Amino acid sequence: MEGERTPVVFIHGLWLHSDSWGSWLEAFGQAGYSASAPGWPGDAPTVAETRRRADAVAGHGLDQIVDHYAQAIAALGTKPIVIGHSFGGLIAQLLLGKNLAAAAVAIDPAPPRGVLFLPLSALRVASIALRNPTNRNRAVSLTRDQFRYGFGNALSDAEADALFERWTIPSPGRPLFEAAMANLTPRSPAKVDTGNASRGPLLITAGGKDHTVPAAISRQTLRLYAHSSAVTDSKEFPDRGHSLTIDSGWREVADATLAWLESRSL
Repeated sequence: MEGERTPVVFIHGLWLHSDSWGSWLEAFGQAGYSASAPGWPGDAPTVAETRRRADAVAGHGLDQIVDHYAQAIAALGTKPIVIGHSFGGLIAQLLLGKNLAAAAVAIDPAPPRGVLFLPLSALRVASIALRNPTNRNRAVSLTRDQFRYGFGNALSDAEADALFERWTIPSPGRPLFEAAMANLTPRSPAKVDTGNASRGPLLITAGGKDHTVPAAISRQTLRLYAHSSAVTDSKEFPDRGHSLTIDSGWREVADATLAWLESRSL
């Protein structure tokens, strides 16, 4: 019965619409899970409508986004597995740290409070929003070239351009400002409870060619959990960039995620 299927909630990151999880929803459904992909606050049901209504996504910060997903999880009636990409990966960790999820997969996740070293490529991508302080309360969009650098650098130009046209949306600038100030803000909304020993299992992935969240960031994030006795695993994809959930190689990452869930009896 459908009600007996383990729920999985997918969480997108900045600049991608929740519809970009479509292939994952199908794959996880075929694997026996009940999968859903709610959008962020202000996201419209479609890419085109979200682009037309950019102001609707402006101003939302991490606390609001986490609360939004917490409400979606509460409606399920049982703790789901949460799988997030980029800022969605940070949100997945925040939900797991609050014991709102049974387990989490953070795919090339944005850095939580405590990650101190940001490679130059990550700073270049973040500067898209951070270089203008007024972007904190605005919606920020990527240009084709910015997407190609931040997401599609491991792809052909043709594939990167096709993904840009299909999935990109404006996103709130506030989460980037919150992450940038996290280490200067003791009660930062980007502070994950990495010491929670009662939480469920966590998998953190890294892409070896990721410009937006370089592998060095994922490795630093992993080390933040060293003092917790809860299960924390890692997986690296050496030849993959930040587009690893949506490009032609998405199945490799999805299959690795499914294999990890099976290995943890989830």
